[in-house]
Parts: sequence; C-alpha cells; structure tokens
Amino acid sequence: MDVDLAKPPRRSGPRPTTTGREIPHDQLDGFAPPEIRAALVERAQALPGVFTGPSQVSEPSSLALRLHEPRGPWEAFLHPSRDEFGHIHRSGFLHLTLPHAVIAPLFEAGWIEPHPISRRPQWPDTIVMLYAPRDESELALTTAAMYASWRQAAQQQ
Repeated sequence: MDVDLAKPPRRSGPRPTTTGREIPHDQLDGFAPPEIRAALVERAQALPGVFTGPSQVSEPSSLALRLHEPRGPWEAFLHPSRDEFGHIHRSGFLHLTLPHAVIAPLFEAGWIEPHPISRRPQWPDTIVMLYAPRDESELALTTAAMYASWRQAAQQQ
C-alpha cells in the first residue's frame, strides 16, 4: 500500500492518551498487537545502513534505530545522539524525527503529536511521537513515516 504522508488518511478513533510530559513521553493506551510490533521491528531492521540496540536517549527497553553512516542534518536526529533517528517502544509507538513537510499533515490526520521536548530551542522541532500501529493498514503508514525519517537521516532520496 502506497501512503502519501503529505495527504495521509485520517487515523480511526480518538488519539491515544499520552503523558504529555517531556520525560517520560509515553503512550498510555491503544498499543500495537505483538505481531504488528514485530513486523515494524523487522521492517526497521531491514533499512539499509541501520543497526538496532538499546536507545541512547530513551529507556533501555526501547529499540533504537541508528545509522552506521549518518549524513542528515541536525534536525534528523534525537539528541544528544548523533546517529539515532528514532526508537520503537515496547508498546509499539515510536519517537522519531520527521521532515517538516509531513509533520502538519500527520498531526492533523491524528497520527502524531510533537514531543514536548521539541519546544526547547536546543532540540529539533522535528521530534514527534508516532502512535502505535494497531493493524496492517496503520502499520503501512507507520512504515512510510519511519522510511521518511530514515531517508532524512541517511540523506537518501
């Protein structure tokens, strides 16, 4: 399924409940089923040049998406890391950086919320929470967003 992140479909149902705090900025309901999260992790690990492991900037149980050769701009990474562009939490939601062009459409369609830390000037305003995918169609959009984040960080076209 091709997903146009500039014109995404509306996410079904209400937005998940989140803490709304900088730390921890967690999704509290609407989690990914185990098989959907497993598929998301598999797709992340298949991205060229990506390696995974404990996050450098989040809880150790989250799976960091890191690049062997990061080439993207400052706003493509979760600081203070210089190579982590996102991470997948145990319940399936992600924190990642997104290109500016897709942030507003994804927010308006109910897929993301800005990370509260991105209000600070020393942090990129591209850091978002992407809600956990609950089914295959949501997994397709989540995968497309993860790929957009990877392309920005790896400077891939």
